[in-house]
Amino acid sequence: MKHLVEVEKGCEGVDGRPSVGPAYRSVFAADGFPSPKASLESCWDIFRLSVETNPKNPMLGRRQIIDGKAGEYVWMTYEEVYDIVIKVGASMRTCGVSKGGRCGIYGANCPEWIISMEACNAHGIYCVPLYDTLGSGAVDFITCHAEIEIAIVEEKKISELLKTFPTTTRFLKTIVSFGKVTTEQRQEVEKYGLSFYTWDEFVLRGENQQFNLPVKTKDDICTIMYTSGTTGDPKGVMMSNESILALIAGVDRHLECINEKMDSSDVYMSYLPLAHIFDRALEELFIYNGGSIGFWRGDVKLLFEDIKMLKPTFFCAVPRVLDRIYSGMQEKISSGGFLKKTLFNFAFEYKLRNMKRGFKHEEAAPYFDKLIFSKIKEAMGGKVKLLLCGAAPLAPHVDEFLRVVMCCHVLQGYGLTETCAGSFVNQPNDMAMLGTVGPPVPNIDVRLESVPEMGYDAMSVIPCGEICIRGKTLFSGYYKREDLTKEVLINGWFHTGDIGQWQPDGCLKIIDRRKNIFKLSQGEYVAVENLENIYGLAPTVDMIWIYGNSFKSYLVAVVNPNQESLEKWAQQNGEKGDYSDICANSKAKEYILEELAKVAKSNKLKGFEYIKAVHLDPLPFDMERNLLTPTFKKRRPQLLNYYQSIVDDLYASTK
Repeated sequence: MKHLVEVEKGCEGVDGRPSVGPAYRSVFAADGFPSPKASLESCWDIFRLSVETNPKNPMLGRRQIIDGKAGEYVWMTYEEVYDIVIKVGASMRTCGVSKGGRCGIYGANCPEWIISMEACNAHGIYCVPLYDTLGSGAVDFITCHAEIEIAIVEEKKISELLKTFPTTTRFLKTIVSFGKVTTEQRQEVEKYGLSFYTWDEFVLRGENQQFNLPVKTKDDICTIMYTSGTTGDPKGVMMSNESILALIAGVDRHLECINEKMDSSDVYMSYLPLAHIFDRALEELFIYNGGSIGFWRGDVKLLFEDIKMLKPTFFCAVPRVLDRIYSGMQEKISSGGFLKKTLFNFAFEYKLRNMKRGFKHEEAAPYFDKLIFSKIKEAMGGKVKLLLCGAAPLAPHVDEFLRVVMCCHVLQGYGLTETCAGSFVNQPNDMAMLGTVGPPVPNIDVRLESVPEMGYDAMSVIPCGEICIRGKTLFSGYYKREDLTKEVLINGWFHTGDIGQWQPDGCLKIIDRRKNIFKLSQGEYVAVENLENIYGLAPTVDMIWIYGNSFKSYLVAVVNPNQESLEKWAQQNGEKGDYSDICANSKAKEYILEELAKVAKSNKLKGFEYIKAVHLDPLPFDMERNLLTPTFKKRRPQLLNYYQSIVDDLYASTK
């Protein structure tokens, strides 16, 4: 496998444990994993050294608002940010928060978020993000579970935090607003004996205070990052300084080996939640390289306007964002008239064909890049050189489309909070990696472990099994949950719960999820996530949730149809009404079932894996109804609870 080197042989199962395949690492780490710079012992050192190296470089920027209108980005330099960080850290210490204490940060990405994080890093205080996308229930749980002493909160989230009173006041002693504080809010907080500061008041409080920064080691915990989870309470993933330093060293080498090394001229758009490891790790990487981080205004409708103004060189996204870009482009192409549509399709197929033949994206169709595709790149500011997708699988047809039209490298990656984000990533100009997450980043070892009950064999000709990861990027355990830690960390190997399949070239394909398996009434096991990935290939399907249980012999599904495809079908077949009416149309359901059956047949699914009935929901699964996690994974118990009556009707209608 050209992208991997073998570091350990596989072995048959022993003592009741299943067999495991060979352990591999990236060919970029054939001579050993890269080590962080000798002067780096903690995340604080990442920032401190960048300030020394790039004091005048713009670090944090936001758009200036004049008379209600957004203008240019206004920047704080590395040394200006450092000055505020020192004051905020001193203020935390005057509030009684010291090394090993907990600081909660609650709100959308902004300069104050990063400044608060760096102040925590300076004093060895655990930074505990409170999910901006979760309600007061989770905020209440995390605040009490982590025993948070000080919370730094976005103005519009203050009311959410106050809903957790008086439960959280056992631990909370100080609240700081990113901005202003109303009189009513101050009175409510002070009623419980807490201190409440505006941002400016808090910065001023630390102005004349002097505190020695404590010694920090690689083993010290840097942050407790709570994962939303698909069931149960959030789990507090403890990340050490070493995890983040090892991640940065590995990603830095990976970028260097693919000739995309980052430097202080690079610009990043910060809009993915800093409460998640994906964005947190990337921003640490940018700070390490002295790059510039610009923040969005917090409104998804204005995101691309912010992007165009910022002109980022690196852009990171989750599939939901890229799906929107894809759908928007498809709509523009379809409405552009016959001539424009024909020209675009010809240019697209020409460039795609050349890329599949091995041409680099910039060499595959330079004339069409200049004439057609460069306009798409301009919509992203015109300077993007690398677009990275993570957090969930990107549909292959969207991946392929973006690789052709974006005029930059489009890479898909894979990682978990427990592995400090990026563990695998595609490589540029390799179309064979479509549909995979690429080889491992050069800071981990990887092996597959057989899952006999699901029919996955890590020792077979096509190795499949649970993805297990070893390395210094791994988390230090789940906070206060040693039992859960022991379940997933076995002999130094983290068991991800995801099922992978090695490709002949050494790339990994995610094909299933270990726990998403159930038995039908005839005794057949169904790996539901794998089926959803397969049925999701249907162009008529945007998202699908499949359900079955051991009292039924067949599967039913709720489908979010592709609106454009379904409306086109309705027009061609003389069906009237708006999109919601079409979704309720029995003929539309029959059409979607036929399309799903075609996909099932072409993928050689077994009879019991065919879907027998569908409900078409015009409203996409979302976080507002608690149907998705903040990283867009399906919450299966909540989906069943929400659609229970519909599932019952689907089974009743097919008796």
